[in-house]
Amino acid sequence: MAFELPNLPYSYTALADKGMCQETLELHHGKHHNTYVTTLNGFVEQDSSLQGKSLEELVKLAYGRDDLQKVFNNAGQHWNHILFWENLSPSGGGIPGKLEAKINEDLGSVDQFKEQFKAAAVGQFGSGWAWLVLAGDGKLKVTNSPNAVNPLATGEGTVLLGLDVWEHSYYLDFRNRRPDYVNNFLDNLANYEYAEEKLNKA
Repeated sequence: MAFELPNLPYSYTALADKGMCQETLELHHGKHHNTYVTTLNGFVEQDSSLQGKSLEELVKLAYGRDDLQKVFNNAGQHWNHILFWENLSPSGGGIPGKLEAKINEDLGSVDQFKEQFKAAAVGQFGSGWAWLVLAGDGKLKVTNSPNAVNPLATGEGTVLLGLDVWEHSYYLDFRNRRPDYVNNFLDNLANYEYAEEKLNKA
């Protein structure tokens, strides 16, 4: 069964007054993400050993294998973006109590978490991602990764939040000001309720 581009959980215009314009979402979701899905389906159709596997299975199978690098790039980016769209919200920015308590316990404070996350996102050279992860030891940690790599592939833990820092995710709205894009995400767009749901399930 072919992989599909998920619908956004909000309209293309829903985030415009929060710092992510309609054109950004149309290009990022409708063009970039859609291309990852289409390309991945093409690779799966050509290779019977990939058929019947879930997206998560493909990400883990292809990670670190030179012969499956292109498969990984597209599977990883499909997985990353499915999470990314859920991590954005027109009513984002407010951190619910249980997640806030966990952040305070593991990362010192909300302000310290935001500083760590911003450092990870801004410090990721070139294209990549910043993550808030529930690690195997039960502690929250902030990390980053290049290109399509994610904590599912590396086994770093359960992702609660992921921020795309490829330039196409912010250039129309923030030009080259990645720090401003990250701040805007953390303060206005981040769907911390979704992150708390992921924490509860984990």
